[in-house]
Amino acid sequence: MSSTVDVVVIGMGPGGEAVAGRLAEAGLRVVGADARLVGGECPYYGCIPSKMMIRAANSLAEARRVPGLAGNSEVTPDFAPVAARIRAEATDNWDDQVAVDRFTGKGGRFVRGSGLVTGPGTVRVGDEEFTALRGIVLNTGTDPAVPPIPGLAGTPYWTNREAIAVESVPESVIVLGGGAIGLELAQVFARFGTHVSVVEVADRILPLEEPEASQVVAEVLTAEGLTLHTGVPAEAVAHDGARFTVKTAHGELKAEQLLVATGRTTDLAGLGLAAIGLDTNRRFVDPDEYLRIADGVYAIGDITGKGAFTHVSMYQAAIATRHILGDEGPGAEYHAVPRVTFTDPEVGAVGLTEVQARERGLDVLTATTAVPSSARGWIHKAGNEGVIKLVQDAGRGVLVGATSVGPHGGEVLSALALAVLAEVPVERLRQMMYAYPTFHRGIEDALSRFA
Repeated sequence: MSSTVDVVVIGMGPGGEAVAGRLAEAGLRVVGADARLVGGECPYYGCIPSKMMIRAANSLAEARRVPGLAGNSEVTPDFAPVAARIRAEATDNWDDQVAVDRFTGKGGRFVRGSGLVTGPGTVRVGDEEFTALRGIVLNTGTDPAVPPIPGLAGTPYWTNREAIAVESVPESVIVLGGGAIGLELAQVFARFGTHVSVVEVADRILPLEEPEASQVVAEVLTAEGLTLHTGVPAEAVAHDGARFTVKTAHGELKAEQLLVATGRTTDLAGLGLAAIGLDTNRRFVDPDEYLRIADGVYAIGDITGKGAFTHVSMYQAAIATRHILGDEGPGAEYHAVPRVTFTDPEVGAVGLTEVQARERGLDVLTATTAVPSSARGWIHKAGNEGVIKLVQDAGRGVLVGATSVGPHGGEVLSALALAVLAEVPVERLRQMMYAYPTFHRGIEDALSRFA
């Protein structure tokens, strides 16, 4: 069976759903295809349910901070309300009918199945062949990467998907991977009473962020009872039917559950991109500023390698949509991509780290200030750990990167993200008024510390 349409969207994650819906509303004949849940990883296994878990875990931590601030408190964790909320409010118990209806209600057609590019302008989904006259949009996202550790395959390990769906927390868990996903879930489980060990092959947790951020978060997690093993690869995994054993150079770790959070992976070959002349041995595609990877083929989201974040996908979706419709608008730019790790303290970052800036040959100046030394940090007292670090291109006198660690670190980041995006001169930032006493006022203190 074959059909001619205007646009085929393969992968209906947040960006894909946005493109498909907007184009359908504009009157184009649009087919959206996905073998999995419409809405993608974010609402079902990622940002939305995980932040519900984090919000609940943070409320436990805040209650435990009452002594020394406001009296006495006794906290009894119960994960059941969290699991119930995830099912009722975030995932509809992992049913995407509402999302499907949202798209079809705009005039689009949804096809359940994996899309395969079979040639210029053609896509196959199951036994249907579609010819797309205006374009093909790829938004297939990523899957959890599972490292080839001896003994791991075939064991009942968790990825973020299984961890999000739990109805009760385990007695103990080993987390492979000290990046954002691993640490967010590790802290959640620990705050609900799980004994947590984190194994990270790099020499520090959050290895892609500033070392100062890694140090602050490591100190907090350790104080909360998590055990961090850094610079240590997992050499072997075993499961005896009841417990996992992870062997490292420092000995064996044992736990009821094993969470694998070692990154994400793409499958360009499975998309059939060789049929349009693209190299499928690469990890990511390389779109132009309007998100084109070939004539009439657009790619957005994780597979572009510009950041595995919903906000990147949605940003790219708007640009691709405009281009398909022939509307005027700027192309994509990525020098100020914001990112937030929602541990407590939060780690917000934008642009380049100090190391990345130096690798680019910039004349780098850095400035750092500790959140507890600020007026708001001192007032906050319990749970006030954090740091603000600024990275300046001294040759141009502008910020090219910044990190905000602390309470509401992701919110403090907003001012820094704007400064990096708009290339506001550092001298102009120094002349700005910063409300007192706020956490973002720490930016002013950091600016004063540039040599």
